[in-house]
Amino acid sequence: MKKICIVDYGMGNLRSVQKAFEYIGFEAFVTSSKDEIEKAEAIVLPGVGAFDVAIFNLERFRLVDVLRKKIKESLFLGICLGYQLLYEFSEEGSCEGLKILKGDVKKFSQKENIKIPHMGWNRIKVKGNSKLLKGVDNQFVYFVHSYYVENKDKSIVSSVCEHGIEFDSSIEVGNIFATQFHPEKSGEVGLQILKNFGGLL
Repeated sequence: MKKICIVDYGMGNLRSVQKAFEYIGFEAFVTSSKDEIEKAEAIVLPGVGAFDVAIFNLERFRLVDVLRKKIKESLFLGICLGYQLLYEFSEEGSCEGLKILKGDVKKFSQKENIKIPHMGWNRIKVKGNSKLLKGVDNQFVYFVHSYYVENKDKSIVSSVCEHGIEFDSSIEVGNIFATQFHPEKSGEVGLQILKNFGGLL
């Protein structure tokens, strides 16, 4: 069985992601080893926390270069902060991101009756023929975030969500998939999404 590599850089719900994959029958392992990431056929980059701290940790573990290389070569899933790290910059900090995709990571504007962070269950609307989100259009998934991605290339957006504004809740382009929401916290819908991802191996 092909293994799914979950990148450990000191941030994220790593064990929850691993357990979710194992529950649906995929072998997954957690590592911060550059060599193991280099050999992986599928990579998951989770993340909870601040953008600059995430980049600092990736640099501390010496994972920036190998991730930039592998994200372009292997099946890849970014989750929450792991989605935002694919871009050049974030309004949350001053560090450069991985610069794989083009877009802006922006903070939700404070509006009446709109809570920041956006936390809890919300419905996504799937756009186009998504491989990752097959069978989950208009379903509820779980979010925890104060920042959102605005993609420059809207053709890669695979779902949108409403929280005061409509924002890009997931993308897919080639071998790269990413979600602002947490599949591992999204019940049966989330398990279906992870199953769809694993099925692409």
